[in-house]
Amino acid sequence: MLPLPEGHRFPMAKYRRLHERVEAAASELGIELRKAAPACLDDLHRVHDPAYVARVLGGTLSSSEQRRIGFPWSPALAARALRVSGATIAALRCAIETRSISVTLAGGTHHAAHAHGAGYCVFNDSVVAARHVLSERLATRILVVDLDVHHGDGTASLVADDPRIFAFSMHAARNYPALKPPGDLDVPLPDGTGDIEYLALLERHFDEAIARARPDAVIYLAGADPYEHDRLGFLKLTKAGLAARDRYVLGSCRALGLPVAVSMAGGYAESVEDIVDIHFSTIAIAASMARELRPDQRRAQS
Repeated sequence: MLPLPEGHRFPMAKYRRLHERVEAAASELGIELRKAAPACLDDLHRVHDPAYVARVLGGTLSSSEQRRIGFPWSPALAARALRVSGATIAALRCAIETRSISVTLAGGTHHAAHAHGAGYCVFNDSVVAARHVLSERLATRILVVDLDVHHGDGTASLVADDPRIFAFSMHAARNYPALKPPGDLDVPLPDGTGDIEYLALLERHFDEAIARARPDAVIYLAGADPYEHDRLGFLKLTKAGLAARDRYVLGSCRALGLPVAVSMAGGYAESVEDIVDIHFSTIAIAASMARELRPDQRRAQS
């Protein structure tokens, strides 16, 4: 479980407010909102221990498992976990089929591992989606670009022996989790890293990730938590710096002709509106670049 400051709660309201804001701006952004189907058991079992999946869906998680996830079990938690993975599957399929960019308004649950959840993550939606499209032969190699402020430990452990999925993570070195299993390319950052240093490192290491992964599709975790006012972030990126980050990743993928599925990942600023602003900016940038790629194909999965 993430070490939340005293009195701080996971900002679930950000999802509702983000959906409302995107829905209100859909026409202006030129996007279409779609409700994705939940992930099925076959999708989950390609990634997670079937016994763990059964405990999540059946409501038999132990108290320690629930504490590790950070939420008490409820039918709504199980249903939401299925929807989160289903939305990332739908976004990745859409991006590949249209050779463009698609977005899920949730996702980025990168702490979930084979037989347990952690840090507000029940199932690992990125790996679930990657293995879904690989099984459908819609892609042969996937690059996960994880720019949440926390290391994608669950993703790293899940794909360690899967050469088809390349895990690239840039994260605060001193942040959660304490134990960080190595991914394919990890870039730990010192506390207080700001826009200039961050963007320079991103440019250098993104090129390396592309060269090593040789992907034909990308999953991009566009976390809002590197923000300078995030309570759990430790980094000092401004909103302008985060927007520049998004433009660089999505623009680079566009230039290479790579389809991209974007997920929102974390965000823990004191003001929920700051989190929503950052996520909305990511979506607006993605929508603009999707219009340039395929003006007749614009999607946002919810």
